Amino acid sequence: MKWYKLTPLDVLLFRESKPFTPGEASWAKGIFPPLPSTVFQALRTALPTYNPKQPKRDLEFLGPFLMDSSHTLWLPTPKDLLAVANKREEDNEQDESKFKDSAKTWDNVTRLVPSDTLGNIWKHLENSQSISAMVPPELENQFVCGRPQPWIKATALCKYLQGENSLKPNDFEDDPWDVQILPHIDMQVGTRQVKAESGYFTEVATRMKSGWHFVASLSAELEETVVRLGGEGHRTLVTPINTPSGWRGLENYEQQQNGESSFAYLLTPGLAEAKIGEPIYGVYPQTWQEKLAGCVSDRPLMWGGVSNIQRKIAEEGKKATEKGEAEFSLLPQRAFVPPATVYVFKDEFLNEQHEQQLIPTVDSDWATTFQMLNYGKLLWGKR
Repeated sequence: MKWYKLTPLDVLLFRESKPFTPGEASWAKGIFPPLPSTVFQALRTALPTYNPKQPKRDLEFLGPFLMDSSHTLWLPTPKDLLAVANKREEDNEQDESKFKDSAKTWDNVTRLVPSDTLGNIWKHLENSQSISAMVPPELENQFVCGRPQPWIKATALCKYLQGENSLKPNDFEDDPWDVQILPHIDMQVGTRQVKAESGYFTEVATRMKSGWHFVASLSAELEETVVRLGGEGHRTLVTPINTPSGWRGLENYEQQQNGESSFAYLLTPGLAEAKIGEPIYGVYPQTWQEKLAGCVSDRPLMWGGVSNIQRKIAEEGKKATEKGEAEFSLLPQRAFVPPATVYVFKDEFLNEQHEQQLIPTVDSDWATTFQMLNYGKLLWGKR
């Protein structure tokens, strides 16, 4: 696998997240950071033998992740981490309130734990039909003051997977991009009316901060080039790089260690079958229902639905330059589990081998594609 740095040369525009028509919605936006398939398709166009009419499923891909100007690799912060601050003797209840949700004042981190490990304190959250809720642990002379920032250094993630909680604020970073709102209005000629078709909509563009890049690996060798990433023809510079030093440490956690690996960290977006063999997706696979002691996740990444482009097809008898009626297009709707989701397993299942990727087990071309693009990649750690 060869590693590449992707440097956006302009704002990035994606429209796959929420399809729009004037009568339905007027916001065009996308998932950011983009899904693996979006970045993979951009890199694939740089291959000299690429033929879009004869696609081959012979390439592997991993990413995208983030890298700063000092070549530090950044990954999504595990969602079970909490920032905690130490209480001082002079602190009283009133003083403590000023630290609430102030993540820059914290001293170290702790982890959410299954509610059933704390006795009857959280018994009102118990539900026999689901796994235990994940709640803050009991703290002595400390208090929760928020969550760490959404990106963690790869070296700090290694410590986390080893079970350490000695992480500091400089191990985390905020989102290194800004959002720009771009309104578009297209008027009918000679009138004061907006065109009926895509006459008004608002795009959400994303601009990476200076010094920040995407990084990804591909099982093909590319020279430095420029590719299109996202919509509107916006370009990204692709540069070959050495394997990030932070990644080498994480490779030790790609395989589950029997008796030691008590939890899994989701590195890339996953797809969990809520019902085996059916296109119904949840936050964890149905086969893990009895094995999980707890799970910490976030809102799913929604992808698919009505296509944002209503294609027009040429009709028989018309010239090639003319277009026929608009073709209604649908994409499969899927709810991806967001990266950094954490799955904690029960003690009695620590010696059992679990799936190494969080993707459906169906026999189909799209499932093979997800496997080759490393969707649902899991890293294994201990608490």
